[in-house]
Amino acid sequence: MCSDLVAVTTALTVCPSESSQMEPAEEQDAGNHTLLTEFVLSGLSSRPELQHLLFFTICLVYSMTLMGNFLICMVTVHPSLHMPMYFFLRVLSFLDISTASVVVPKMLANLLSEDRSISYLGCVTQLYCVVFLAATEWYLLAAMAYDRYVAVCSPLRYSAIMNTRACLSLVLLCCCSGKVVSVVQTAWVFTLSLCGPRRIDYFFCDIPPLITLSCSDTSRYEKQLISATVLVIFTPFCLILLSYACIISSILKISSAESRHKTFSTCSSHLTVVTLYCASGTLIYLQPKSSNSQDTKKIMALIYTTVIPTLNPLIYSLRNKEVKEVLIRAMAVLMKK
Repeated sequence: MCSDLVAVTTALTVCPSESSQMEPAEEQDAGNHTLLTEFVLSGLSSRPELQHLLFFTICLVYSMTLMGNFLICMVTVHPSLHMPMYFFLRVLSFLDISTASVVVPKMLANLLSEDRSISYLGCVTQLYCVVFLAATEWYLLAAMAYDRYVAVCSPLRYSAIMNTRACLSLVLLCCCSGKVVSVVQTAWVFTLSLCGPRRIDYFFCDIPPLITLSCSDTSRYEKQLISATVLVIFTPFCLILLSYACIISSILKISSAESRHKTFSTCSSHLTVVTLYCASGTLIYLQPKSSNSQDTKKIMALIYTTVIPTLNPLIYSLRNKEVKEVLIRAMAVLMKK
């Protein structure tokens, strides 16, 4: 990932045609525009009386995200949970920790500081990481749906199909796909002519607020962004729906009501997470310059960067009998000590 960032940042300039005249720590005029070398994040709210309340609330949510996902990472290495589903869940928890850690610490610092600036390089890095993690997570959710499809529809061949090599290959494919999407989107955004004002009406560097700073025509980029949204969100989503259509068909053929309930309970956890991601991601990226209020976009972004990473451990652990049993045994051991 570091090598990609170096390649992107060395190739990018705020306004390519004036790149040779740019100085790293200053703003200069390019025609009638001011070129940007740093940005100012407005944050979640401009109301001073809410800053401390937001700080403590988000700090609490972030702490829950770290504890919940670290717990999932530790629990799923238990010998009784050495199955592909829990391997993917462990990777998902790692991605959730990373996503929250890319966004939340800077947001918390800005809530307590008057200086809310972020350097050009810092903005590039943050956008690259957010897009990489979000895209990788979407592809991982599709891989998890495929895992459930094989487990339910081809149980006798499950161990042969979803072996260690296949699982590692799927995760690697998800990461490589996310890497490609992130490099392309980050490079495209920062080769737009970004010029004043330098204030980003958002709490982190993301695509929709950044393209509003462009002093050039962004219609071509917006079409490309819609195509990327379809590729990253709707293509995996359609594959997930197709997998679950086959899963539901197989579930209905199970004669035992208890087995049907257990199978559907396992799959419904995954479907809940997919729905949350799809709803928030679509509202933000499908119409980057839509008439939706900026506050609505901030709430949607807060959901997928902060709230969903907190909910994932609860959704997967509370609705999963095996995970709950391991947690209970682990807590019992700790209490005895």
